[in-house]
Formats: sequence, structure tokens, C-alpha cells
Amino acid sequence: MDDVTEHDTDAVVGAGAATPGQRDAADPADGADPADLTGLRIAVAHDYLTQRGGAERVVLSLLRAFPDAVIHTTLYDPDGTFPAFRDAHIVTSPLNRIGALRRDPRLALPLLAWASGRMRIDADVVVASSSGWAHAFPTDGRRLVYCHNPARWLYQSNEYLGEAGALSPKRLALTALRGPLRVWDQRAAHRADRYLGNSRVVVQRIADTYGLEAGLVPPPHSIDASGAQEPLPELVDWRGGFHLIVSRLQPYKNVDRALEAFRSLPGERLVVVGKGPLADQLRAIAPANARLVSGLSDAQLRWTYAHARALIAPSYEDFGLTPLEAATFGCPTLALHAGGYLDTIDPATNGAFFETAAAAAIAGAIEATSARQWDRDAIRRHADAFSEARFIARIRAEVAALAGR
Repeated sequence: MDDVTEHDTDAVVGAGAATPGQRDAADPADGADPADLTGLRIAVAHDYLTQRGGAERVVLSLLRAFPDAVIHTTLYDPDGTFPAFRDAHIVTSPLNRIGALRRDPRLALPLLAWASGRMRIDADVVVASSSGWAHAFPTDGRRLVYCHNPARWLYQSNEYLGEAGALSPKRLALTALRGPLRVWDQRAAHRADRYLGNSRVVVQRIADTYGLEAGLVPPPHSIDASGAQEPLPELVDWRGGFHLIVSRLQPYKNVDRALEAFRSLPGERLVVVGKGPLADQLRAIAPANARLVSGLSDAQLRWTYAHARALIAPSYEDFGLTPLEAATFGCPTLALHAGGYLDTIDPATNGAFFETAAAAAIAGAIEATSARQWDRDAIRRHADAFSEARFIARIRAEVAALAGR
């Protein structure tokens, strides 16, 4: 979701966006929780818990919505994901015994459909946080799918593979598996009782991919701006300000384009927070005014957001979570004019857009906003409309409706 969307009661959040306060009929008032879930056995399903990203933060929010829920997931790497999961009851697939797969779930691609079919869940309602696998976990209960995106490797494979060549092992393997996996995925999707999408873009993709009508429930930002902050030793000399990227280091995130942009802006600084398969490659091409860091605690991430001049968001995202995290600290965002960012960014309040992910366009946006005086309090209010309390109330209401409560 990296990777992950958004609102303020009357403001428009982007070109063609719905008003941020717009709700459908099932959306309870902010913070209200009318749902009666007494006696219901509720479980949470998630593809795999091996990294720290927006989808994993959503699972933590689901745990706060349903504190007694058991999490079912194919793979779980305690060291790779958020420490808070160590306190949860987590059930994994047989694949979890293989350390290499926990470290890189992409290696398990040929086996994940098989493993998902063995994740039978005994519950009255299963809330599946899914971008490709958890929506297929078998259950005799009702199934509510919270979709971050239909499986990217099946329906947006070129974007997923990045620059992998025609004869690369990854592309050849995916080509061989795509047909059978699409059949499997379509069957799994149509077994759901209710689909929810995290942004207007994803709701449309669910319709296009599965022919299903989905509700829109933006995920919450769950970072607490009032929490403790811990400086990063490698950034202490940059207290004067820097631009920030918080992202998985994957091809479609376009971090390389941002590094190229900052090479042309020697008077500016860029901090990239994240890890992923391109980490070594990006470090090798980073200019002197850019630094890559990873493995941050929440306190360190808060410090980094708090000292950033602006967040840079150069990728096409299904949602747009990091602009909301940044906004809780009064930090604006410069983002690609596409995808979920159309829902999370209001150009009048918390950010500005660039039209393409080219280095020149990113550099142009930085230069064009360098003198802008941002209203930090208004930016924080924009983030408040995407509260975890509202998300929890909506999800609980959806579960109650499925259970006939």
C-alpha cells in the first residue's frame, strides 16, 4: 500500500476528487461505534507480515478494532515487521518454517496459492486485509475483504516487475503462473461477502478486475505525532531541514527519479527512509545531498517527519498514506498527480502535484514551492479527518452488518 485515503469536511482533495467528508450510507459518524459485536468470533487475515508498510499498519488498526482477533497469515517475520505484532496471536502457514521465504515472500510466489488454501479459519467473520492472498483463506464464516489492490503481479505485472528483462527468471516464472493464478484469484474474490477498497482508484480496479461493487473506506494514518521523538545520529547535522521520502525500495516507487532530481538541486537535501530490493542500487547512485536510512523505530520516524520540509511522493500509489502521516506533523507533500494521492492531497492545504515521475518534474515542483508559506495547523486538521477512530468505527459497522447485527 506501501505502501497504503483521505479528507476534510468541505475541502476538495484533488482534481476530480469527492469531498473528503463524503460517506456512503454505511459510514458512521466520526468516532461513533454503534456496532454490537457481542459474542461474535472475528478473525483477521493478511497476506504476509514480513515488512513495515501501510498495509501492515492497517492490520494493527484492525487489531485495535477487534482486540481478541487471531491473525492468520502465510508468513511472519518478527524482525521484519512492526514490533507490536509480537503481542498478537498469529497463526502461519507451513511455509513459515522456511527462513528464506520469510525474508523475501516473492520467492514463495509459486507456493502461496497452495499455502493460502490451507489457512482455514474458524470464525463467524473474517476481515481479510488483502492484496492478493488473504482473500482466499478458507472459512465457513462471512468474509469481508479490505482490498489494498487486486494482485499487482497478476493485473499490473509490468509495473510490478519494473525493469526486469523479457528473459529474467522472475518475468518467466510470472508468465508461466499468471494464467492459473488468475483463475484461482477470480474464484477467491467471488467467494467474498463484501469488498471494500482503500481509495477511489482501487474501488474502480475492483470493479474492472472482478466485476464487484466495493465500498470506499480510506485507511487511517496511525502514527501518533504526540509520541516521543528520537533523533537519527546520521541526520543530526541536517536539522536545518530536508525533503523526505518514506517508501519501500521497489522499482515502481520511482525513488531513483527523486535521487536524480536532487542531483540537480545541490542546495537541497533528501532523506529516503525504507528498505527493499533496490537498496544497494539506490545507495550506489545517490548524490552527496541524499541519504538512505532504514530500520527506524516509530520514535525515530516521528523525528524525521517533524524535521522534514516536505515529503516527496513520486510513485503511482493505490492509496496515499505517507502524505497523511506527514500531515500529522504539519509537513506538506509534493506528489505525483495520480492514483490515491488525488484523494489524500488537497493542493489548497497540504501539498502540490507534479505531472510525471520524471526527475525534471520533481525538481520543478521543489523549486516552485520553495518559497510557499504552509499553514501547518491546517495541514494537521486535514490529517485528522483520516483518524483511526473513524476507520475502526466503519470497519466494525461493516462487520456488524455482515453478521446481521
